[in-house]
Amino acid sequence: MKVLIIGGGGREHAIAWKIAQSPKVETIYCAPGNAGIAEFAECVDISVLDFDRQVAFAREHEIDLTIVGPDDPLVAGAADAFAKAGLRVFGPNKDAARLEGSKSFSKDLMKKYGIPTAGYETFDSPEEALSYLETARMPIVLKADGLALGKGVLICNTREEAKEGVKALMLDKQFGSSGDRIVAEEFMTGREVSVLSFVDGNTIKIMTSAQDHKRAKDGDEGLNTGGMGTFSPSPFYTKEIDDYCQKHIYEPTVRALRSEGIEFKGIIFFGLMLTEDGPKVLEYNARFGDPETQVVLPRMKNDIVEVFEACIDGTLDQIDLHFEENAAVCVVLASNGYPEHYEKGFPIKGLSSFRKKDGYYAFHAGSCFNEKGEPVTNGGRVLGITALGSDLKEARKHAYEAAQWVSFENKYMRNDIGKAIDDV
Repeated sequence: MKVLIIGGGGREHAIAWKIAQSPKVETIYCAPGNAGIAEFAECVDISVLDFDRQVAFAREHEIDLTIVGPDDPLVAGAADAFAKAGLRVFGPNKDAARLEGSKSFSKDLMKKYGIPTAGYETFDSPEEALSYLETARMPIVLKADGLALGKGVLICNTREEAKEGVKALMLDKQFGSSGDRIVAEEFMTGREVSVLSFVDGNTIKIMTSAQDHKRAKDGDEGLNTGGMGTFSPSPFYTKEIDDYCQKHIYEPTVRALRSEGIEFKGIIFFGLMLTEDGPKVLEYNARFGDPETQVVLPRMKNDIVEVFEACIDGTLDQIDLHFEENAAVCVVLASNGYPEHYEKGFPIKGLSSFRKKDGYYAFHAGSCFNEKGEPVTNGGRVLGITALGSDLKEARKHAYEAAQWVSFENKYMRNDIGKAIDDV
């Protein structure tokens, strides 16, 4: 088989690494890819949103399967472009990707079908939103309706902060047109857990759980980021919680989409809050999480290509997902200043340390090659250093050890990834 991956981050590196293990696959291409993905795939200089060139490339190179990694191309209709050309593609179509692409769509879907989530109101005008805030309970969560690189969520503790939040989202357009409509949501407390799943339109199969760390600095201080690290499994995601979620969240979500005439084939990522009243949905994503993928796929035993094909063919009910009885921790090495201003182009040293070591991975998120052919930094999040262990504490110890093997100028990381492990 020949496979094409769309994307160029840590998630796509983990997917490429996993696909490379499949005996079914002969050649992998990645558009645009990065310096790490280049180890497994031929990187092609095509933008993630250039569907015409992607489809032309897939036809010319007789690609058997395309996997669309990031949210923007899915929401913009990447899967539709490939399907229209008669090419096999893994990822939800534009209609189904609204589950992530529009917060108001997903909240309305949950409300209509009784899927547990926080109470909310939707606003298309800043005046209406500000008027609502005069009497709303604080703290409150404001969310840009559209995609905002995982950063369009503001937790406002006071009425003043909430009004400033409306201004930032709707008037100052901090996240562009994503903030034309906003969702004001009841603030929930509890443990956050991420659960990824494969879906074939009818059947849903749950992967292992994970927990992300969104804030830039230790102690969950600083700005929201795309994710500074993660661990899997979550010790707080018990069998009882899984049973509850299967019955009240996972199955009902797929049924709800089907009832709306939407066939969802791909990945549904459930962002959950384990509240005192039971698990509730914080958000849906319509693709693999980043950096959650970097801890989930190294623990997965299945041939991922077989699972992708089962989702496309509607035969997921015939697949049993299996995960190792171990743990994984990922520590993101970022450029100092991320998620705001940072410099790039610095050589990355020490990557060869990973080649000889089993259970240690340096997944590239923001890297490219310089004119000398050396890997250099090319983003805010540069690497996801992932390590396995027999349990979470051992995996965390290994991940932080491995984080020291790599160096680049302005390297920055959180030192408390997996701190919740100690609360168990």
